[in-house]
Amino acid sequence: MIIAARYNGPPTTGNGGYSAGLFASHLDPSDVDGYVEVTLRRPPPLDVELTVSGSRLYAGSELIAEAAPAEIAADEAVPGVDLAEARRAAAEYPGFRQHPYPTCFVCGPEREPGDGLRVFPGRVPDGRTAAPFTAPPDISPAVLWAALDCPSGWAVPLEARPYVLGRIAVRVDALPTPGDECVVVGLMVSSEGRKAQSRSTLYSARGEPLATARTTWIAVA
Repeated sequence: MIIAARYNGPPTTGNGGYSAGLFASHLDPSDVDGYVEVTLRRPPPLDVELTVSGSRLYAGSELIAEAAPAEIAADEAVPGVDLAEARRAAAEYPGFRQHPYPTCFVCGPEREPGDGLRVFPGRVPDGRTAAPFTAPPDISPAVLWAALDCPSGWAVPLEARPYVLGRIAVRVDALPTPGDECVVVGLMVSSEGRKAQSRSTLYSARGEPLATARTTWIAVA
């Protein structure tokens, strides 16, 4: 598999959610049964041929990621908001003012419409993040993993201290149809030292949960 340069997070490495989701889509179901959790051991390189071997991902001999079965219950979903509230939150997206990775495929404000996903997670009064998400023409499980990534990170929040994704487990119940206007919400669950635990959920315009992620974020210098 190859993570194309378009799908960056930091400028020279893959967006964590997209990279993990693409890896998960290449797994043999006999190696990982049910929902999948991916641990990123190294920043995923871009435009490099990667090798999937069992439940591990390599760049040459270097271990990039590992996958394992995950259990994610339906009640782990982050409570949703309606589309109007998500739009209000996105208008106050802190990444417009300060962003550690402004060209990120998911949440980078410097990405053009139709190129990046332009998911801008602002905050609602109780501290959750929320943003509209329009499913692109090339919607796929990997793109869905990506859309769930950054809203959980901005719940940490990222503007106070840069973090990168270390681990993500995703439950996908349904993919949206291209063009569907959805809402994605995020919530920080806990924080200790350099690690923060978050969750995020994608909802349809009718308020139906489509997918939920559980994430671990690691602060960087």
